[in-house]
Amino acid sequence: MNTYGGRRTQGERDAITVEIGYALCSAAFAAAVLFGAVAGPAHLFAPPAGVRDVLVGSGAVLAVVVFFVRVASVLVRFTRGDQPSRPGRASPDS
Repeated sequence: MNTYGGRRTQGERDAITVEIGYALCSAAFAAAVLFGAVAGPAHLFAPPAGVRDVLVGSGAVLAVVVFFVRVASVLVRFTRGDQPSRPGRASPDS
């Protein structure tokens, strides 16, 4: 985003929209996988109620943390411009 203080072009707005969508979808997927990995055994093996509550609670907390960390990391990486080179474009390191 080179236009400091100016208006963004349509392409820049589209890129931001796509990146936000990617960040949210990938974060939701990562959170769901983590929650399933932590809380899944509680439903699969039927442990005592206390253990089950701890697994489900910790799975939920970890899933929320992973969701926000993933969203933040994707969006920060996008704003810094640490994107891999796209095919068909000249890359400064080539």
